[in-house]
Amino acid sequence: MTIVGGKMALNQVYSIAETQEKGVYKLLINMTDAIKETYDCHYISRPDDTFGLNPTIRQWMADNPGFMIRPYQPPIADETRAAMPPLSARQLRLALVSIGFSQTQVAAVIEALPTSVREAAQIEWEYATTFKRTHTLVSTVGAALGISDEQIDTMWVAALEF
Repeated sequence: MTIVGGKMALNQVYSIAETQEKGVYKLLINMTDAIKETYDCHYISRPDDTFGLNPTIRQWMADNPGFMIRPYQPPIADETRAAMPPLSARQLRLALVSIGFSQTQVAAVIEALPTSVREAAQIEWEYATTFKRTHTLVSTVGAALGISDEQIDTMWVAALEF
C-alpha cells in the first residue's frame, strides 16, 4: 500500500500510539521522501498539521478505523533520564553545591573508588566539559553522597537554569 501525499509517500503503517497530548499520535511508518529515499521512521501526527505526510497519515487513519492504537504509556525513569539535556561541568558542580555538597566531598568519593575505575573517574570529573544524566559517574557519586536518583533528577532540572 503506497499513498502519495505531495512528493512524499506513505508506504506502510506499522504501529500507532497515543501520546500524552490529546489527539497527537506517534507512528512507526515506512515512507518515501521527496528525494525518493525509502525508510522506516517515527512520525508525530498532530490533528491540525497540514505539513509533510500528516494529511496523508490522518486520511489513512480515518480510512482504517480498526487499526489498533496503543494507549499512552508514560516513559519509565530510565527513558526520562536518557532524554534529559546534558549539563556543563559548571552547571553540575554548582548544582551539587546548591544542595549542600562541596567539591572536596566529591573528590573524596572519587578517591575512595576502586583502583580499577578511580583514574578514569578522576579524568572524567576533572576534564569532561559536559555530563549526561545517565553517565555512571553521576550515579556513582550521587549514591556515595546519599543522593537518590529522584533527587538527582530534581537537581538536574534545576541545574539547567544555572
